Amino acid sequence: MKNFAKLFPILDQYTYLNTAASGLLPLPVMEWRRQHDADFLEKGSILKENQGTILSEVREKVGRLFSCASNRVALVPNFSYGFNTLLEGVIHYKNVLLLDGDYPSVNWPFESRDFGINYVSIDADLENRIEDAFSKSQPDIFAFSLVQWVSGIKVNHQFLKDLKAKYPSTLFLADATQYVGTEVFDFDNSGIDVIGASCYKWMNAGYGNAFFLFKEVIAQQVAPKTTGFNSFQGKYKPQEGNFIGRFEPGHQDTLNYGSLGVAIDLINDIGMDVIQSNLQSIHHKVSIAFKDRGLLEADVANRMDHGCFYNISGDEHLLKSLRSNNIIASLRGDGLRTSFHYFNTERDLEELLHYLDRQ
Repeated sequence: MKNFAKLFPILDQYTYLNTAASGLLPLPVMEWRRQHDADFLEKGSILKENQGTILSEVREKVGRLFSCASNRVALVPNFSYGFNTLLEGVIHYKNVLLLDGDYPSVNWPFESRDFGINYVSIDADLENRIEDAFSKSQPDIFAFSLVQWVSGIKVNHQFLKDLKAKYPSTLFLADATQYVGTEVFDFDNSGIDVIGASCYKWMNAGYGNAFFLFKEVIAQQVAPKTTGFNSFQGKYKPQEGNFIGRFEPGHQDTLNYGSLGVAIDLINDIGMDVIQSNLQSIHHKVSIAFKDRGLLEADVANRMDHGCFYNISGDEHLLKSLRSNNIIASLRGDGLRTSFHYFNTERDLEELLHYLDRQ
């Protein structure tokens, strides 16, 4: 596995196992941000005259990376902003199926509005539970995180595609914040109608940038009311009232969205297939090590589909002990969440196991 420490200088100081909380800022993104602000300092509005070109290029990069036409890509500051905008435009879809204990930014927007809600519990038999809920009462909307924020349980893509084919009138809305940047993903060939993701985690793009991808039919099914002067400015927002413009009503920050563009350039330079292969390799070793030590809950240990982090037995005392030895993780739910990205190595795992085995 290639050494990526030069891209992320922090790796020289810490064993960083916390991407699920906050991704690292790569050196190329930092250098681009520094140059951008230096140009802004020296050029002022002359720099901003190119903002339409910068944003169009970022939109196109997102579309190419995830196989979605650029005119169906919205650039938003974070997932929650885009998701609430989307739900404000949902008029005729009232019955919703959610996952109990899913990320609050997925569930709370529904719970704070006038929706009829049913829940499915998250466990080793998740897909069967979802299918059973559909068979009992087909929802108008099924909203979920592709990877669960506490446990790391991942919803199977083929299952979603098959379920959507069986229930085509249900809107499938997914939070992919804990997913995008971990493997090759073809949105147009998926069973999901709308995907949104903040990019400060596995995309390593820094804060303040996110995107939404839409299937073509969504513009006819959802009607957000958000608008502003910037809602019809730019190559992909040609007229007032266009669908993508509803998600981008104001001036966009070229610093933050440009950072996303550079982060995607880095992903392309490395190769998403290489990133996926690295993650599969390290997580195979992580999974075996954690299972052998009895650190995983049964719901996680008994599943094939999983994200890029694990919640293991641990408490605040362990967290502080790890931090004192320069190992960065975080507490979530009833345990310690450890994340391994493509830049993590088997040595990082050995460092963690060394301290876990002493507990």
